[in-house]
Amino acid sequence: MAEDWSPEEVSATVADYLAMLGHELRGERYNKSEHNRRLQAQLRGRSAGAIEFKHANISAVLIELGFPYIDGYKPRGNYQELLKDEVSARLEGDARLVRAADAFVQAAVDAAPAVLALSDILVPAPVRDIVRNRARERPVQDPILGRGINYLEREAHNASLGAAGELFALNVEHRRLWEAGKRGLAERIEHVSQTRGDGLGYDILSFDLDGREKLIEVKTTGLGAMTPFFASKREVSVSEERAQHFNLYRVFKFRESPKVFVLQGALRENCVLDPVQYRASLL
Repeated sequence: MAEDWSPEEVSATVADYLAMLGHELRGERYNKSEHNRRLQAQLRGRSAGAIEFKHANISAVLIELGFPYIDGYKPRGNYQELLKDEVSARLEGDARLVRAADAFVQAAVDAAPAVLALSDILVPAPVRDIVRNRARERPVQDPILGRGINYLEREAHNASLGAAGELFALNVEHRRLWEAGKRGLAERIEHVSQTRGDGLGYDILSFDLDGREKLIEVKTTGLGAMTPFFASKREVSVSEERAQHFNLYRVFKFRESPKVFVLQGALRENCVLDPVQYRASLL
């Protein structure tokens, strides 16, 4: 069994990760390999692979705390409780990083990027790390940093990002049908969240190649593929009632190089759904 990392090792590794995250959120260039080499020299005895694994643990902690993470370090659970304590403490004390996260998730998007090769955009859905410590897991919506702010949820409410993501997905669908020779179907695609209102439980009415309706709900993030998304009760309901037609289009890395993975069918069959709010009525 691997030896737990010491408080000093955890502190140094968290500090290194959050420094890289700050660069990423501010759009500054940095070198992951160089960071790893410097950390190896500092820790002495921890391999490059062990450091990467610990960075992946930090990604899992940040997602649990509702905070952006580095997409290059795929979240891995089953971490030391000390790690979460250290990440939380450093976030509390790093106002510059918190400001960078807030600016990133709330930044306006002026227009949807062009749709280029579909082969570069449409990717398989990621697979979550199955090694999990369920006793330590918390829903992503838990308040963080003592302020009750969930930056992932805040990004989900970024209206300009959501609108641009819908338009991008609409263009992806149009290109998909056009390239398949289904130009008549391509011309019938409807952006229903704009034409009929935003309460249908899906954003786009498209079509499969055989002409069957394809209901598309679009969720967009500027962060990585493993970033949780937020679904309304109506969206969950429609995904179950019309499971054969329902598709969740997860658009990610939107500000950098947008990609899309698709979850087909009921959301409960594809995701772990955590309740995020309550409706309160007077007694």
